[in-house]
Amino acid sequence: MGGVRGGIVMKTVDKLMHKALEDGVFPGGVLLVSKEDRIVFFEAYGVANLFSGVKMTRETIFDLASITKTLATTPAVMRLIQQNKLNIETQIREILPEFESDEKGNTRIRDLLTHTSGLIDWRPYYLDVYPHPPKERKAALRSLLFKESLIEQPGEKMLYSDLGFMILEWIVESLSRKTLDNFVKEEIYDPLGLDNLFFTDTTQEKSGIGNFAATENCPWRKMVLQGLVHDDNAYSVGGVCGHAGLFGSAEAVRLLVSELLNTYYGHSSNGIFRQDIVSLFFKRQENAGRALGFDCPPGKDGSCGQYFSKETIGHLGFTGTSFWADTMRFAVVILLTNRVHPSRENIKIRAFRPMLHDAAMKALGYA
Repeated sequence: MGGVRGGIVMKTVDKLMHKALEDGVFPGGVLLVSKEDRIVFFEAYGVANLFSGVKMTRETIFDLASITKTLATTPAVMRLIQQNKLNIETQIREILPEFESDEKGNTRIRDLLTHTSGLIDWRPYYLDVYPHPPKERKAALRSLLFKESLIEQPGEKMLYSDLGFMILEWIVESLSRKTLDNFVKEEIYDPLGLDNLFFTDTTQEKSGIGNFAATENCPWRKMVLQGLVHDDNAYSVGGVCGHAGLFGSAEAVRLLVSELLNTYYGHSSNGIFRQDIVSLFFKRQENAGRALGFDCPPGKDGSCGQYFSKETIGHLGFTGTSFWADTMRFAVVILLTNRVHPSRENIKIRAFRPMLHDAAMKALGYA
């Protein structure tokens, strides 16, 4: 396929992607660019697996890593708000009685979504959790979350935290009486026909390997991961967690992001999300510099480059995945790669992402 669709020339973008392969930024990737809900560029590059040589395709499924926070956990919270089961000012203790007399109990849903919960960023919980029998691991993880002490007062300081989204998953499960994966599948993905957005079961060691991009040669599991979640904490509890575990194709990511954007503009008739709730979640929170559940451009030196407007939401995933959606222009750039394949030590994508996003936005006429 060429680099032109609908009159928009993407030659520079195409060259950058090819150069990224040559420079070892990632073994392979899929880039999708859309404008006003119309795909203007959609190409696959390189290989999904270095060892088998299987080529990347536009249908390749990626471990989306922390994009789980924005395309699973956050939409689940939005649905629960729509169902009048909570609001962003609800405190943890109102939903989870375990926290009634705990210092974390007055932490709000808003604090968890904006990473201002006062919780530490990360812990290697899997080392303690995985030795438990499989059915007891989620409870073991939640016991560790409960024991965590705050390092800041809730609402005061932004510190990006996986732990906050683990607690949000707990809240979703408590209110919906369903696991996070089943809740988002039934409430969001199935109604929108998103077959290629899903969580995987870590007990199925060989599930669908052919269509998945490989990730790391995992030092802990001593195997090349493919079709199994890369995040160790998510793996330890069966592959479903509030901070990681979601898999998806570029087109599936686009369809869900477009549904959110169309709802924001008042153009959707699906009723999955409500316009006022989407508008609330897309609004940058000044104390955090982020929206509710979504990242926003930092102003300078951001992965999204310099041409996305301030009215932009998105997120990065550790495995080499990202999306940015400019809500002023209805412009979306989705970059899914396997940059941690075969090792997470490869961080060349940090310098590459801003260049790519700048080239894409220039091609769209926004520079």
